[in-house]
Amino acid sequence: MKRAVIVICDGLRADMMTPELTPNLWKLTGEGRHFTGHRSVFPSTTRTTSASIATGCLPGRHGLEGNCVAIDEGEGLVALNVGHPEFRDRLRKATGRTLLAPTLAERLKGNGGSIVFSNVSPGAAHFQDPDGYGHLYHRDGSFGPGLKSLPEAEGLSVSHDADGDSAMTKRFCDEVLGRRRPRLAVLWQCEPDHTQHAVPLGSPEHLGVIARSDVNAGRIADAVRETANGDDILLIAASDHGHETVGRVIPLEDSLVEAGLKEHLESSDVVVASNGFSAHIYVSGDAQGRIGDIVRFLEDLDGVGEIISGADLARVGHRTDTPLAVTVTAKCTDAANEFGVPGMNGAFRDRLSGETRMGCGQHGGLGAYEQGPFLIVRGGGFEAGGRCREETSAIDIAPTILRHLDLPFAGMDGKALAKD
Repeated sequence: MKRAVIVICDGLRADMMTPELTPNLWKLTGEGRHFTGHRSVFPSTTRTTSASIATGCLPGRHGLEGNCVAIDEGEGLVALNVGHPEFRDRLRKATGRTLLAPTLAERLKGNGGSIVFSNVSPGAAHFQDPDGYGHLYHRDGSFGPGLKSLPEAEGLSVSHDADGDSAMTKRFCDEVLGRRRPRLAVLWQCEPDHTQHAVPLGSPEHLGVIARSDVNAGRIADAVRETANGDDILLIAASDHGHETVGRVIPLEDSLVEAGLKEHLESSDVVVASNGFSAHIYVSGDAQGRIGDIVRFLEDLDGVGEIISGADLARVGHRTDTPLAVTVTAKCTDAANEFGVPGMNGAFRDRLSGETRMGCGQHGGLGAYEQGPFLIVRGGGFEAGGRCREETSAIDIAPTILRHLDLPFAGMDGKALAKD
């Protein structure tokens, strides 16, 4: 039987995967094909990329535009944190749907099924399988098909840190790979991302969680081989995005209010949804006439990098016919932090999250390092020790899996990865 396994080291940027720091992943590059031109989607956030990995589609196609988005729940646009456990149900109630594109879990229903173990935010976990076609295990609640809640004793009870990742990995190897053997098994670690948000990149604490994440990836790689029992298993080891250092915080929302382009911080006419190193600006129907003024204002705002609006939104994977009218990134440089790690960026103030800390890691924009995750594919006919320098994307993972499983993948934005 053909099966597929995904292991994600959340937030591990490709240039920090080295023989010394990540020996297990480095060994895996000799056993599979290493895609050195791999990229995230935009914004380079876990929740958006989770949906893109699950669907093979860009954010404009699957509909989850960022870690923070704005929706209308009946009283005008309001910014919401996608990571909160209730977001999935609020999105469904407001719009009548979750994602706009089918997930791998949906495609595998009745065809061997899928099991996801995730230790990231509830939202990032949920959007691997938001409508309950398979099994999803998370510390804030686990469910089976039909979104049926699993008994507490069957759920995933782990801490949101490296210890939790290790405990989750052990159970995943023993139970999912060793006994249940679904067509698709996904393990998504919270590290090193979780710690990177709280400490400087390259610090001893940071390097320590990278090493632990690598050990877990190695355990899974070994377990895949040891439990294959003749099955043809495609193993994908990857990260969703990288990190850069927060060098400044830009009060975009306050600036729009002061300029008279937004009524007040809580108003629904113009809504800012921060995604760390980028921010989406949603504009209500009554305020559409302000879009040009907003763009001109941003052009002169200190710290702003790229401004994307109108038809250009499609260039970064977003629709052009929704309230998302403008997206903006911060200026970034190759400057190094105190530990010699390059990549200095500006973050947009986020009133909904405490993940942005000066001098620590963040992501969400178009910086070279945050847009540089890693990707290794072993098995399924992929060249052992091969290296591909052509640009690939998170949206290429789902079609690669479906091709391996001899299932159709029409309608995706991504394409199946080249084996050699």
